Amino acid sequence: MTHSSSGREFIPPYVFQFAVPAVAGPYMAILLRDLGYSPIWVGLLLGISAGVGIAGPFAFGYWADKTGSYRRALVVSAVLPALVAVPLVIWVHPALSIFFLSLHALGLRSGFSLLDAVTTIQIGKTGNYGSIRVWGSVSFVAVALLLQVVPFWRPDTAFNIALWLTVFSALSVVPLLLLRRSSLSSSSPASRYGGGEGLPLFSAYVIGGMGIIFAISFSMSAIHSYLPLYVTEVLQLNVLGLLFAIGTASELPFLFLSVLLIRRFGPVPLLAVSALGVTLRLLLLAFFPFAPAVFASQLLHALCFGTFHPAAVYFIAGIFPPGRRGRGMSLFIALGMGLPALVGTMTGGALLETLPGAPGFRALFALYAAVAALGILVFGGMRLGRVWEERRT
Repeated sequence: MTHSSSGREFIPPYVFQFAVPAVAGPYMAILLRDLGYSPIWVGLLLGISAGVGIAGPFAFGYWADKTGSYRRALVVSAVLPALVAVPLVIWVHPALSIFFLSLHALGLRSGFSLLDAVTTIQIGKTGNYGSIRVWGSVSFVAVALLLQVVPFWRPDTAFNIALWLTVFSALSVVPLLLLRRSSLSSSSPASRYGGGEGLPLFSAYVIGGMGIIFAISFSMSAIHSYLPLYVTEVLQLNVLGLLFAIGTASELPFLFLSVLLIRRFGPVPLLAVSALGVTLRLLLLAFFPFAPAVFASQLLHALCFGTFHPAAVYFIAGIFPPGRRGRGMSLFIALGMGLPALVGTMTGGALLETLPGAPGFRALFALYAAVAALGILVFGGMRLGRVWEERRT
């Protein structure tokens, strides 16, 4: 009898790959501000690069599915951020910044979708994705805390941030080269999440679930892109590494328990819980502009990502069979994360330019909380029609 892999061999790739967003997440907006860009330009640059990055997961996912192996696609996606970080801060021009940021986004987004795709293929239906993915979060916490206290290359200038991005991106290639060929295959006899043919893309279940994912990702762009600026420029705090470490640490128990929760309730109800968490988190930031409230809001990251990401991955894995899993995860990364991040980031930048300072940030957080609440309404509509039970795992 053929058994699926335990997935332990994927722990090192997750550890090294998630060191990169531990730098880019808290500090990319700070990097761009240090290069002299205004808030609206920060929003435009991050938004455009996120939009261009939508194409990456589709192209890399098609490449992996077509060749039957994920190694080359994963290695190339890991190398790209390492190549562009330093040029980004040396040659400062909007056109060049868009180019370098777009290559960074192409690599980072493609790497995430490819690693999730091949992991879910290899561990199969009975595997525990959360117990593997949690090591990426552990790495994120460790790197975020390291950058908070490191006595050299402090991430308070654009060049130092670029150096850290280069170092961790280059290191992320190493475990990918050491993985066995069989671990990076796009086929596994035991790797099926509920059926080999998948589900129709235009079913009410798929459209409703993707709608909730879109609302969550759109709203979270306020956190990903603008929370660092809010903390440093409005609250005048130098605690970004600690804040992001607290947020990521809060998600660890939920990642461990995610497989049990998904098997009990199904992925779509957990997506709705995540939408509720995002709504509460943004309302806390909007109406309580104090340092303790910001730290408290980071604890809600447990629902905003610790619950959201495993549920979204299982949702996508239940739609696409293993042979099309690379393209399926690309759909999630591109339409479920890339497109809403593009729209949300650019809209947020325009809002902050029109209404600068603390009032603009409060309006931004309140508006995006309303968008996250729409995801809860979508789930309510699906529940009325019992659509959410169509594919519970």
